[in-house]
Amino acid sequence: MRILFSSTGNDGHFGPLVPFARACVAAGHEVRVAAPESYTASVARTGLDHEPFPDPPPEVIGPVVAKLMTLPVQEADALVIREVFGRIDAQAALPSVLEIVERWRPDVILREPAEIAALAAAERSGVPHVQVCMGMHETACRLAESMADPLDELGELVGLGDGLLAKAPATEDVLSLVPELLDYAAGGAPPGTGRVRRFHQPTGTATEPRPLEWGDPDLPLIYVTFGSVTGSIPPFKGVFAEALDALADLNACILMTTGRGFDPETLGALPANAQVRQWVPQEQVLAHAAAMLGHGGFGTTIGGLAAGVPQVVTPLFTFDQVVNGNRVAAVGAGLTTDQQPGNVARGAADLPRLLTSTSYAESARRVAAALSELPPPSEVVPVLVELARR
Repeated sequence: MRILFSSTGNDGHFGPLVPFARACVAAGHEVRVAAPESYTASVARTGLDHEPFPDPPPEVIGPVVAKLMTLPVQEADALVIREVFGRIDAQAALPSVLEIVERWRPDVILREPAEIAALAAAERSGVPHVQVCMGMHETACRLAESMADPLDELGELVGLGDGLLAKAPATEDVLSLVPELLDYAAGGAPPGTGRVRRFHQPTGTATEPRPLEWGDPDLPLIYVTFGSVTGSIPPFKGVFAEALDALADLNACILMTTGRGFDPETLGALPANAQVRQWVPQEQVLAHAAAMLGHGGFGTTIGGLAAGVPQVVTPLFTFDQVVNGNRVAAVGAGLTTDQQPGNVARGAADLPRLLTSTSYAESARRVAAALSELPPPSEVVPVLVELARR
């Protein structure tokens, strides 16, 4: 069977596709990844075969990116979803994705919610398609709602009238890496889509002793991370110093990772209780962490929950970070702040509550147990085979 995976080429979007793609390869199926040319190196690191499509022309994307820097966070986020993902990215990718589908003739297509060129190609060609959540199911549904007009326009480009493409996401089967108790916390009703199938990819547990360079082993370890992208976005580079300043007097050891887009040397002298690295394997840190402070990115959030580590979420620049923070708070596995300037310092001020109350860690372990009960991604393979046969 031939299986095409499709992504906009952002680590947070592509990451949830990878365990399913590798499971299909391990089962002996042919797998290719449609993603932007600029994402070639990232696809190569996974060992998967890449079918590149063009990045948007600089003269098209440039003015929109410049405008983003002038807007409030929520307006900028809405603009990215509607104009960047919904129109610019999708229309730049569409001709090549159509060509890939026509030439390679996949039996089934798996896409992440922001990549809609593959959705248009699948609907036009009659290829079965599946959506892979890049977080909570609410995020995927809100993306589809926000891109309704761009989906209509894309549908017209491939000859699908009457709003057919805008209706398509609501009929897709969905693969999720989130347990039901987290997805529908706070009374949220299951979204009206196709069947949701849930899986979990264990990352392994680090067994090495806590490194001495991380600070006094008798003090609790606080893991601070704002993901791999934040440090490369100019308006948000200040969050690292903001967090360190707010945690300088905490009687704990602080280990912060900045991502490779930010040079820790630019922070100057660090507080006595802090260490800063560009990157440390997340599972290695979480095996020893008593609590964490993060931005609500899906990989960060679900990684902490899978390790049973309580967290404070300080959403920075996308609505899904707000959704993730709300879910963490709703299940009692941590706290969240609003998406406003200064929220990192406010979140840091909440960390002592996670250290002094056992309820947050107990709730985080409850989510970890729910995750551990989910089947591995390898069990998706017969589902895809049956879908292709239908």
